[in-house]
Amino acid sequence: METQQLNNGLKMPSLGLGVWQSDNGQEAINAIHWALEAGYRHVDTARIYKNEEAVGEAIATASVPRDQVWLTTKIWNDDIRQGRTTAALEESLGRLKMDYVDLLLLHWPVDGNTRAWQELERALSAGKVRSIGLSNFMADDLEEILQAGDVVPAVNQIEYHPYLVQSEAITACDEHDIVITAWSPLMQGKFLEEPTFAEIGEGYGKTAAQVVLRWCLQNDVIVIPKSVHKKRIVENGELFDFELSEEDMQRIDQLERGQRFGPDPHNFDF
Repeated sequence: METQQLNNGLKMPSLGLGVWQSDNGQEAINAIHWALEAGYRHVDTARIYKNEEAVGEAIATASVPRDQVWLTTKIWNDDIRQGRTTAALEESLGRLKMDYVDLLLLHWPVDGNTRAWQELERALSAGKVRSIGLSNFMADDLEEILQAGDVVPAVNQIEYHPYLVQSEAITACDEHDIVITAWSPLMQGKFLEEPTFAEIGEGYGKTAAQVVLRWCLQNDVIVIPKSVHKKRIVENGELFDFELSEEDMQRIDQLERGQRFGPDPHNFDF
């Protein structure tokens, strides 16, 4: 498994399983077990996904030791607004039945973010989390965090795929060695409507999905594709035995169109 070195010295696996919309029961447990068996060493959840209990059970009952699995969870917007980030973390740890997580993110840039970030810094000092970061923070939002805190975020998780590169946010993160994680790297399934990926894949004996995910990895972006189907989970993990040519990378680069499939971090209402 390839890793990305974070600005705090830790190494984060470049491929993770996202569990957004996975049921808080056997569905999520099976998906995580299949992923770990396939070589994944990274799981991404959040309080708002309402499946932390299943995630914790899956990791506790897996054949892979806990200290070899990178676990990310997130503080939801209501908790940030209400100034209860520390309490929310304790609640997440309780649901997960763990005494720490590897990465804790502020889920969206909402009122109260700077106070919440300071609480994350305290959780880091207390050993409740190994790394802290952000999710859906654009360049201006990131600057507020940098001014308010003492710790530079390790990760920023944003929507990222061939139709939406978000170069301004990435440039801002690069200046501080903040690693990017892509949510919805497979464009919420819309990658199937773009013939370029399948055409490129034919030359490597790879699927369109594998081509998209490999493009992300070669841009130094961590990917967390979501699936609850064993075949797809295994397929999404088979990314480390080929490399896209510079020509194919550029061909995919040219697809950028600023198209979002998720909410705009500058205009959302939750």
